Amino acid sequence: MTETAPRPTLEAVAARAGVSRATVSRVVNGSDGVREPLAERVRQAVEELGYVPNQAARSLVTKRHDAVAVVIAEPETRVFADPFFALQLRGISKELTAHDTQLVLLLTEGRDDHARVGRYLAGGHVDGALVFSLHLDDPLPELIQRAGVPTVFGGRPGWSDGTRGVAYVDSDNRGGAREAVRHLVGLGRTRIGHISGALDQTSAADRLDGFRDVMVDVDPRLIVESDFTPAGGERAMRELLDRCPGLDAVFAANDLTASGALRVLRERGLRVPEDVAVVGFDDMLPVAEQTDPPLTTVRQDIEEMGRLMARLLLRGFDRHGAGQGVGGVPSSVILPTTLVRRASA
Repeated sequence: MTETAPRPTLEAVAARAGVSRATVSRVVNGSDGVREPLAERVRQAVEELGYVPNQAARSLVTKRHDAVAVVIAEPETRVFADPFFALQLRGISKELTAHDTQLVLLLTEGRDDHARVGRYLAGGHVDGALVFSLHLDDPLPELIQRAGVPTVFGGRPGWSDGTRGVAYVDSDNRGGAREAVRHLVGLGRTRIGHISGALDQTSAADRLDGFRDVMVDVDPRLIVESDFTPAGGERAMRELLDRCPGLDAVFAANDLTASGALRVLRERGLRVPEDVAVVGFDDMLPVAEQTDPPLTTVRQDIEEMGRLMARLLLRGFDRHGAGQGVGGVPSSVILPTTLVRRASA
């Protein structure tokens, strides 16, 4: 076995810097009251010795764990297959890293996992939680409320008690959907179908509402619910074509759904956009630029959504209260969307 060198202690740092142990502790824990020349000597000694604070001891002083739970209410097979989650996690990670805060990833496969996540959050392991991809019947909001941890949600909450006092970050899903469908109408398309996402999620419901805002008297057969996946897009596209062979355009709830729809259109011998125009939602470049043809889609800044979620939470650790959002900052942020035109429509 390889012997490990003993970890430097506060006393060793104090001796190297020529200050008291209490002075080192104040500098390491970010407290005020230490003159800058002394603080700089302590920081230099910390660097020279490679001192790493004991997190458990530090938490007793600061009342902080410097860790945030990121809770995704989806099974791992979905999370690791969908680039949406990677982009949002990248934004969250960048913001937390800039504030020397650790990301703890928690996924939910089923009801047992919900209880586990609730216990973990209530156990005092993290300073707060970032939660996204919730479904309407999800028990997580209630479990998180019981745990009493500051929380920011990704996406407009849809549970029955509304959104007052709840901090969240979302995109203008309804407005983006309207812009997508207006674009198709502007191309002269009249038989426009919609492949929705799972309608127990507010993003899918809002995009369907945006579609209906433009297609006021739409034939119900032109709307098929899917699940935000390529396979779901394939199933829904087949159903749409079987129901309405004269279909001339499709607005898909996300880019992955659109990619599945494009495959089916190609299988059926239909040309895109000549026979059927297709518009997606997200503008995830690994998907939208590599479909055949490249996908016209509604862009939402997914990575920025993650950054803003983390930023709201970090600002609000000291003043979290119902009715005030998180820490007195705005309780919700709605990011704008833009239509990105490529070859599919």
